Amino acid sequence: MVLTFRKRASRKRFKRRIFLLLVLILVCLNFKSITGFFYPFPYRNIITYYSGVYNLDPCLLAAVMKAESGFNRWAVSERGARGLMQIMPETGRWVASQMGDPDFDPDCLFDPETSIKLGAWYIADLKKEFGDNTVLVLAAYNGGRGNVKEWISGKELPAGKSTTIDQIPFPETRHYVRKVLLYYRIYSCLYG
Repeated sequence: MVLTFRKRASRKRFKRRIFLLLVLILVCLNFKSITGFFYPFPYRNIITYYSGVYNLDPCLLAAVMKAESGFNRWAVSERGARGLMQIMPETGRWVASQMGDPDFDPDCLFDPETSIKLGAWYIADLKKEFGDNTVLVLAAYNGGRGNVKEWISGKELPAGKSTTIDQIPFPETRHYVRKVLLYYRIYSCLYG
């Protein structure tokens, strides 16, 4: 009777291992589709279009959107940032005026195309100012371009390519930049 019990237990372990091996094989074969479930790419046509217009990587825009709003077009932050790209109404007004649109309505930030267009323009503008340094661009997008300029002028943050995330003085901004860069790598692997 003891032998029979051990044989059954051994068979159960064997079956469990075979099952886990099959699950692992299925996960490996479907890695992109499984990962794509957790990292979707909605608004892909709009993102791709405005990425082309403003010479940005569409995967970077998708990463910013995932970090900012989780692709929720109706998202509103505690501070009042709105839409997919979580743009503050004042920033949206300034960007729209720079783009030649004096009739800006903050509610238009809930429109996906408008949010993506304004966000893409703003990121491209930050890239011009901070010399294509993605860490500085993302820090400015989150913490404000004025703060990043102060950090650079106060020598808290080097302006060159050697800028690291750990040098960013605001913990919230450091976390944000890390998160966006992680999402950017994932989106680049899945969709780039």
